Amino acid sequence: MSNLRFKAIEEASKRKANPVPYFEKKTSDYYGMFVFDRNQMRKYLSKETLRTVLDAIDKGAPLERNIANHVAAGMRMWAMELGATHYTHWFHPLTDGTAEKHDAFIEHNGNGGVIEEFTGKLLAQQEPDASSFPSGGIRNTFEARGYTAWDPSSPAFIVDDTLCIPTIFISYTGEALDYKTPLLKSIQAVDRAAMAVCKYFDRSVKKIVSYLGWEQEYFLVDEALYIARPDLALTDRTLMGHESAKNQQLEDHYFGAIPARVSAFMRELEYECYKLSIPIKTRHNEVAPNQFEFAPIYEEMNLAVDHNLLLMSTMKRVAERHHFRVILHEKPFKGINGSGKHCNWSLGADSGVNLLAPGRTAQENLQFVTFLVNVLMAVYRNNALLKASISTATNAYRLGAAEAPPAIISVFLGSQISMLLDELEKGEGISPIRVTEKTGTRLSLSHIPEILVDNTDRNRTSPFAFTGNRFEFRAVGASANCASAMIALNSAVACQLQQFKTDVDAFIAGGRRKDEAIFAVVRRYITESKPIRFDGNGYSDEWKAEAAQRGLDCETCVPVIYDSYLSEQSVEMFAAAGVLNEKELHARNEVKWDVYTKKVQIEARVLGDLAMNHIIPVSTRYQGLLLDNVYKIKALYDNERAASISAQDFALIEEISEHLNFIKERVDRMIEARKVANRIENEREKALAYCRTVAPFFDEIRYHIDKLELIVDNEMWTLPKYRELLFLR
Repeated sequence: MSNLRFKAIEEASKRKANPVPYFEKKTSDYYGMFVFDRNQMRKYLSKETLRTVLDAIDKGAPLERNIANHVAAGMRMWAMELGATHYTHWFHPLTDGTAEKHDAFIEHNGNGGVIEEFTGKLLAQQEPDASSFPSGGIRNTFEARGYTAWDPSSPAFIVDDTLCIPTIFISYTGEALDYKTPLLKSIQAVDRAAMAVCKYFDRSVKKIVSYLGWEQEYFLVDEALYIARPDLALTDRTLMGHESAKNQQLEDHYFGAIPARVSAFMRELEYECYKLSIPIKTRHNEVAPNQFEFAPIYEEMNLAVDHNLLLMSTMKRVAERHHFRVILHEKPFKGINGSGKHCNWSLGADSGVNLLAPGRTAQENLQFVTFLVNVLMAVYRNNALLKASISTATNAYRLGAAEAPPAIISVFLGSQISMLLDELEKGEGISPIRVTEKTGTRLSLSHIPEILVDNTDRNRTSPFAFTGNRFEFRAVGASANCASAMIALNSAVACQLQQFKTDVDAFIAGGRRKDEAIFAVVRRYITESKPIRFDGNGYSDEWKAEAAQRGLDCETCVPVIYDSYLSEQSVEMFAAAGVLNEKELHARNEVKWDVYTKKVQIEARVLGDLAMNHIIPVSTRYQGLLLDNVYKIKALYDNERAASISAQDFALIEEISEHLNFIKERVDRMIEARKVANRIENEREKALAYCRTVAPFFDEIRYHIDKLELIVDNEMWTLPKYRELLFLR
């Protein structure tokens, strides 16, 4: 019991739930206490400054530089009263994480001392080293200048002793080097395009808001066991490990009682989140052992994305205080469910109307169907792009694994909405659109209240499902910045709505009445977008064949999937939406290919190291013990008796040799394939080489390592096993 694995198990078994402080105040009393929100602005800004800032946030009015000085003064005073000593521009580089550089609130006072200072110039703009972040060739190593610029629509917040100011990040020449810049542009694009269409139904509409509600899945592993697994520590997933005899097959973990240690972690995390205005609403056990989920109240999209990124970093910080490590990898454990980040997306008018919710009148339902069908068209025309927006080296392990949406984008509508569209497609002229509201059903148990049944069921095999008043994009990976998927979706929908207005206006110009024109275009779109509608089992092989016949994108190689960003249609679409230009798209693809290569490269190196430095030595040592046993038996017994007794040892010795020979031969070939791929200069071709010639070795090598795990003496095996990793003590 002396190796690191058993020490880690022993340490993990001693863990108890950390005592959670009892909070006497209601959540609403401390909610947002570390956020410079509207309530705080009213206290620390003048009425004129406050009005100007709110006009910029709510109406998109330009914000003059001189206003920044007034905001900075109030923001500094508020932050210092809460103990802040530093500030940082907090931004989203193309790494799926966040970045920050901390500066102190000090300047020389001219008398040998310092004063606390924070000016509008420092608030509005900073200059981080742009050459050190992924740029896809937009910036050379020797071209370091880049700019972060304040985003007033996302409020500043305090973490520890630092005032964090959400910002965009652009190059010296103006190209976006982050996710927030194109996200904000895509939100504006949807606002403009959807508002123009809304004018057909309500002339008073002045603003359309994009809403997002993410559902964050994650795993927790005991810190000691995590550290004892180099593959988890370096790649966030287990590159080897035989499945546990018990994993999730009983489905007893899902929605089960939350373990005490996990509950203590969740409570403290929620407390930290509420202070940062992250509106966590739901917590529960997910399907796989050690897997859990948080979900918030839906918010405006830009703020929701910021909050999700802030949640992920806060989770990791709080987890360590409870001796956990958070794993956000999409597929950290083979044989059990992986983790996603379902993105619930909807559009709402400033009138309070949800554009994707059925209404009470024929006119409201015509508006609902108009937006529903345009979303169908956007997804149909851009299904390959939407898949590219969620594709990563890590998410590829999860998609299509009979536990998550398939790697084919389709839309689930449910039987009632599908029948409605079919009736509209067949109809002639104008007919009132009726959408059945929730209906009541009673069970045979008299004391059970009436259950309201929704107008759609749920289909967990669908990557893009309509769930009654929103669409749920279920294919987004747990570790991803959900802005990537939302940028593609917003842009596609904005361009589709622009096209819809053009088509309707053409009919009106030809003499058709407005409602007739809308019906005519909607019917045509229903017919055209039919291939994207699928309510069946997305896991089945039959669907894969049918999807190909329908003309949907069925590509599974991630580097090839990224080509969709550079298709003529995608380039034109992003340009028309004013979100990304062709240069920026090419640069982002260079980053995507490079990140893909490095992810696979790191996994290959870790797998090779573990195979040669852990697995082979331990297995050889055990094989040596078996050989020693054979020699001892031969010394004690005659040849016939010795052969009979040692037959099992001989079989194990030979089996171990076969596995070891295979592992050594495949590791050598994998290393050689990696060397060949590394010599390729073109980023796309290098990523393809890693996808096609390096990654295929992973499962082959793993199979034989996992077989050895079942053979080698348990006390000699150095790496914590699944049965130890997956069941918290």
